[in-house]
Order: sequence, then structure tokens, then C-alpha cells
Amino acid sequence: MPTDITKISFDKELVPGARNVVSPCLAIQPDERVVLLGDLGQVEVAAAIAEQVLAAGAPLEAFILEDFIERPTVTLPEPIAESFRRSHVSIFCCEARPGELAMRRAMTGIVADRGMRHGHMVGITKRIMKEGMRADFLAVAELTEWVRSRAMVADEIHCTTPAGTDIRATFSRDLKWIPTPGIISAAKWGNLPGGETFTSPARVDGVFVVDGVLGDWLAPKYGEMTETPLTIEIENSRIVSTKCDNADALADFDAYTTTDENSNRVGEFALGTNLAVTELIGNMLQDEKIPGVHIAFGHPYSRYTGAQWKSTTHIDVVGRRFDVDIDGTPIMRAGQYLTNGAA
Repeated sequence: MPTDITKISFDKELVPGARNVVSPCLAIQPDERVVLLGDLGQVEVAAAIAEQVLAAGAPLEAFILEDFIERPTVTLPEPIAESFRRSHVSIFCCEARPGELAMRRAMTGIVADRGMRHGHMVGITKRIMKEGMRADFLAVAELTEWVRSRAMVADEIHCTTPAGTDIRATFSRDLKWIPTPGIISAAKWGNLPGGETFTSPARVDGVFVVDGVLGDWLAPKYGEMTETPLTIEIENSRIVSTKCDNADALADFDAYTTTDENSNRVGEFALGTNLAVTELIGNMLQDEKIPGVHIAFGHPYSRYTGAQWKSTTHIDVVGRRFDVDIDGTPIMRAGQYLTNGAA
């Protein structure tokens, strides 16, 4: 029998973050149909959000993924897909599992085709609900626009870290910078917690040291990479070498980034802007929003950035304590934005 999410008890400390999901992040209105897809691993999170959706007066269809299909799954079960097709707003709050990117892309494909507001919370945990999801998202939106307005006219962004990252990224005016501050519109679905602006770079060269966290299902498997950082050498946006003292993490990352012909190509360059995130926790959903830089190899979000290539994979990597210069002007030092006195 399908799980009734509304009957699940949950930690009341989840309420402030769940309330933020409903408003201001998704601005759910009483006349809007909402679909919520959760899983057994984070059923308390789903229950907390469901309560807030219902408190807003909106009709809700809520599902637990494991009630419909064995995981990991590459397909979105049809009853759930149909609910997405008849809803105005959608929320996905499930743990990351190996090989499920295809399922999530099928879901976000429906979202994009219908122009839905969608909160994407892959890898959500109770801790994230109590930290990054408690941000003042109006302040996050203001900072995100401050950063985006500078990045969108950049020819080159230079990034360094104490761990050894030293990359230079160049940009094309034909490729868009997309803001995802957590205030989600129908124009672009967004991760929650939000707090970044990103594009697909024209070219990236240098060394990126992942002393933060790896993306997708590698994040829950390996957590923080502080003790065994992964070093990635990049030439003309392609991975040319990798090294890491954690042999399993290295093997998994190398396998992931050789899945198809563009899996090793930098598809995303992003600047995190969530002021409530002050430390890394080994979870990409929150960690990529920390003020700093992350890049991703694979799919460049072509529909939004305008990039003219594709990949079946997408894996983010995060470092720590960035210095960032835009066309020679500093905007960040040691992971802190220079909002006073910078260009």
C-alpha cells in the first residue's frame, strides 16, 4: 500500500526549512496543484514539506519513489510522471543513487517542457534542512545578482585555493549566466537550497583540487575529500590527468568522466552564493552553494546556457577557500565575497 506521507511524524526542527521551500522559494499559491516526490531515506523531510504545502492551502499529490519501483532506477514511474504533467509546482526530495541521473533528467524534462516551478533536492538531508534551507533567500538572491552582473561581462575568471587549485576560465557572450538563488521561477527549475550562478564556459585550463566534495552518487559514498583530495588537470576544458590517494574514489571518478565523449569536458562553471552555508559537510546539494567556485564535467545544461553540445553525465566538484578575480579585479578572498570595495 502506498505510503501516506501526511501521516509520517517528523523532527519539528525541519519546519523552518520546509516553510522556506513553500515560500519564498516556490511561492506556492492555494490554487496551484503540487506534486512531491520523496523516498524512504528522507521520508521525514518529505513529510515536513508536505505539511507546509497543505498549510498553504494547495492541493498536493505526494509519492514515495520506492512504493512504485526498485532503486536505483533509470525510469520515472508513469503514475508519478503523470502527476508531474498535471501539476503546476513540483518538489523532488530524494537521496542520490548511482545511475539515477537518467530518471531525474526525465523528470526535469517534463518540468522544463511544461514551464513548472520545480524545487530539486537530490541528496537532501535533515542537516541541510536545518542549515542551507534556513537561509534568508531574499539576501541570497541579492548577492547572486551582484555576482552574476559581474560574471556575465567577464572575459576571464581566475581562481586559486591554498590546496593548489589554479584555473583560468574564459567565457562567450553567446552563453548565458543563469542565476539560481533559491527563488524559483517557471523560467528555470532550481536546486534547493539555492545559491549560485552558473554558465557553460568557453574554455577552462589549469588544475582543480577537490578538497571539498565530489558530485552525484560519489558524494554520499566518499563525503569530504579533505584528507585525500582529488587533483584534476584540465587543458582546453578536457580532463588530461587525475590523481588521488583514495584509489576507489579515483577509479569511480575516472569511470564516471569517461562514460561518453563529453563526460570529461567542463560543462559548468559556477559561483556559490548561499550565505547560510559556512562549512562543507560532504553533500553536494549544500556544499556547491558555499561562497566559492565549483565546476562540473559533462552535460552543460544546454537548454538554459545555450551550449551546443551534450553529455549523458554531469558531475560537480567543489574546493575550499577560493580567491577569485574577474578580469583582474578581486571579488573573493579566502571564500569571502568582497561586496564592499570590489568592482
